[in-house]
Amino acid sequence: MTTQIRWLGFIGTLMIAIGVGLAILNEPARQTAASESLHVAMVSEGADIYAQNCVACHGASGEGIAAYPPLTTAGALDAQILYNTIERGRYNTAMAAFGVEEGGVLTGAQIQSLVTMIQAGTWDAVATRVAALGLTPPQIVVAEIPAETMAQVAALPNGSVLATGLTVYAENCAACHGANGEGSSLAPALNTDELRVRLNDDAIARIVQEGVPGTLMSSWSRALTSEQQQAVVTLVSNWGELNAAGVKLPVIESAALDTSPQAVANGQRLFSLLCTQCHGVDGYGTQIAPALNNQTFLSQTPNAAIQQIISGGVTGTNMPAWGGYLTDADIAAITAYLRSLEATAPIVAPAQP
Repeated sequence: MTTQIRWLGFIGTLMIAIGVGLAILNEPARQTAASESLHVAMVSEGADIYAQNCVACHGASGEGIAAYPPLTTAGALDAQILYNTIERGRYNTAMAAFGVEEGGVLTGAQIQSLVTMIQAGTWDAVATRVAALGLTPPQIVVAEIPAETMAQVAALPNGSVLATGLTVYAENCAACHGANGEGSSLAPALNTDELRVRLNDDAIARIVQEGVPGTLMSSWSRALTSEQQQAVVTLVSNWGELNAAGVKLPVIESAALDTSPQAVANGQRLFSLLCTQCHGVDGYGTQIAPALNNQTFLSQTPNAAIQQIISGGVTGTNMPAWGGYLTDADIAAITAYLRSLEATAPIVAPAQP
């Protein structure tokens, strides 16, 4: 009996030893599988975080929007650099601090997931997820350049540079400055003799590179190459030559605004949810943001300007870009609600305590 017990004990010990040995052999594979599973989960979570916080500026597939830079090459950056940029923002740019300890909305774990997603570079999958969540930003208004117009410009002295400048302008600038540089309520005219006299090439280049704080004019230094920036500067400085040659771009037509009771009601609901914390109940303003419910603002700001401000935000202020969160219909509805206030709005905004 004693011998039998000893053999059973020996066999049990041997089985335990074999099990431990097999576990040790399998541990690297198990750890690798666990690491891969965690990586997939972080990339998935990062895509959702990106959709909810980043697409308005950087685009559904990281391509960058207007003056906001693309992220498609950011995956090559050091992870700590990416983490610090997201957490703390970038000084003197539109990149805000997203870390909770910096006044933002993302925890350290969420920022890490976002960094992992950016470094993974799966932008097609990100774009698909953004679309599934209904957060794809609206298309930027672009002025179309007819082929005959481009040929006409190319035939001018320094025509190749002017043609490049006109193309860059049509794709990036016309929505605010007007198809032919005539200006709008969003941005000043660029096609004037007064501006050509007042600003030399260096001054224009500096504005393009640095932007103008407190306005919709962002820095374009990251979105445009140096050659593209110089081409725009050349265009603005020499626009008189295009005028003399009769070169004109088609004017961009704004879609009619739906001011039906349903659209106004939807706009009021969205305004209450998203805007009152800064602009105050009924749009009377707070110390954070100005009043919108007054004749001064509403009479001087066309519908297209209001929509552009909501969609693109205002550089250097607390006004974010809502284009990645709201659909075109949502932005139009908020505009319709604000426009409905005009008939009874006070002449000037009431003073805030």
